[in-house]
Amino acid sequence: MRKDFQLTLHHRPDVELTLDDGRIITGRRGAPLEEFAEIVQEEDQPQIVGMILDGSLRELTYPLNKDGVARLISMSDSDGARIYRRSLVFLLEVAFKNCFPEGKLTIDHSVSSGGYHCQIDNLDGFGQAQVEELQEYMRRLVSDDIPFIRETVPLQEAIDYFSAAGELDKVSLLKYRQRSDLVLYRANNVRDYHHGYMVPSSGYLKWFALELVDGGFVLRFPRRHSPKALQPLGRFPTLLKTFKEYGEWLNRLGIPSVGALNDAIQDGHIDEVILVSEALHEMQISNIADQIYENREKVGVILIAGPTSSGKTTFSKRLGIQLVARGINHFALEMDNFFVDREKTPLLPDGTKDYESLRAMNLERMNHDVKALLAGQEVQLPRYDFFTGLSGDGKVARLDKGDIVILEGIHGLNPDLLPEIDPANTFRIYISCLTQLNLDRHNRISTTDTRMIRRIVRDARDRGYSASQTIARWESVRMGEKQHIFTYQEHADVMFNSALAYEISTLKPLVEPLLRQVSFGTVEHIEAKRLLKFLEWFLPTTSEFVPDNSILREFIGDSILTDFSMWRR
Repeated sequence: MRKDFQLTLHHRPDVELTLDDGRIITGRRGAPLEEFAEIVQEEDQPQIVGMILDGSLRELTYPLNKDGVARLISMSDSDGARIYRRSLVFLLEVAFKNCFPEGKLTIDHSVSSGGYHCQIDNLDGFGQAQVEELQEYMRRLVSDDIPFIRETVPLQEAIDYFSAAGELDKVSLLKYRQRSDLVLYRANNVRDYHHGYMVPSSGYLKWFALELVDGGFVLRFPRRHSPKALQPLGRFPTLLKTFKEYGEWLNRLGIPSVGALNDAIQDGHIDEVILVSEALHEMQISNIADQIYENREKVGVILIAGPTSSGKTTFSKRLGIQLVARGINHFALEMDNFFVDREKTPLLPDGTKDYESLRAMNLERMNHDVKALLAGQEVQLPRYDFFTGLSGDGKVARLDKGDIVILEGIHGLNPDLLPEIDPANTFRIYISCLTQLNLDRHNRISTTDTRMIRRIVRDARDRGYSASQTIARWESVRMGEKQHIFTYQEHADVMFNSALAYEISTLKPLVEPLLRQVSFGTVEHIEAKRLLKFLEWFLPTTSEFVPDNSILREFIGDSILTDFSMWRR
């Protein structure tokens, strides 16, 4: 005779959250993670703004219904910094719409000291008084600690809402969304979507300031290394000019946002976007070559610097071709060949070798060789062997009168690189992928994300690295850039923006399979998942129309310039 058993489960009224440092927090079942974070938040420590729960990044509003394992995410973490900044932008949007309902706010681009440059349209006379009014309203919202309410709504409802609000760039973007719903955040009378998670309420956003700059203003926020302090803003006129020019180019292309880019792909006009984008690059390179030609009597060294995956190699070769077309011969001097022997490399505080340091190179030898080349002497150049870590003999070179040395590397703009060369005899170029194309006016595309996607594709093709390996190295790469590159970007005579309006759509089908291979449960998986969700906003396109000398070819392959050299001696 069969017996039936009825099993009754008695749930504990509380759950346990085990932190990665071994601490165990007990709280009520179904409580938001915020309640658990409040238990361990210390006054003198960075603000906790999220958690990685059982391998997945979660907002603090996420309910904990069972025991779990978590790592706290604060403003000093990369994910935490993004959560804070994203939430701060939403706070700004809420305040702006209440203070200036007729105006249009655009989150334009980042500044290295910690901030976003913002543009104002449809609002005459916006100045210091209006910035102060906006900042005061934001501070009142922080004091009131209003909730940021997360709502999942049908996609059509979101489209109808933004259509009624006149947010046509959002409508254009959302019509290509593959999912049937959309997460919106609501604060007071304002609703919007944002690419990623938010803090639970405005009370978290204590650290910010607004500063009037160049007809707009900068929304200032803390950097990760000092999450409760604002860094001095500094001046960045060359960077502002470069971003403004690129914004004008995008408008000329008819691609002010990703929705418009998707329209071009859908309508079969992406070839036109590519051709004009590449023509704008060539025009800019030609203009730089003209400036060098005009100063050819005194310029002996061209210094090129920029962060990783900016396209420095292809840019240098294309600039060299333009110089030759103007009758100027050049010699590309590879900075990497001046590394000291590996055993002499300076060390970081943790004892690892600091290859990003200026002292990782033989500066005395570099200065000697550059001066000798400019004097027309025959020079035995070094060659660094990356396998053995030893410096040996490289090529022998001698320049004719009027020839120019092109020196490219991360330290190119550091004034301590060539102290024995008169700065008046140098021409300094800063190159970076300064993405101006945004999802919409309130959701910017990070220039760092664009470069990371470029590098993941290139590393997989040229170096055999997995996406996980590239992502794992990214943090140390970024630290080196902040210390050795961004600090000197305003020292440049010119800036070259290597961003291409169409590139993420072209990179998408190449990078998505690589990102999907990143193992769940790893730190790298969190980042891979974030990038995959970001890529969902773009329609894919093929590389068939990308010219073989494009900077993008440096990353996707088949560049005609890979083995190109004009040096014949």
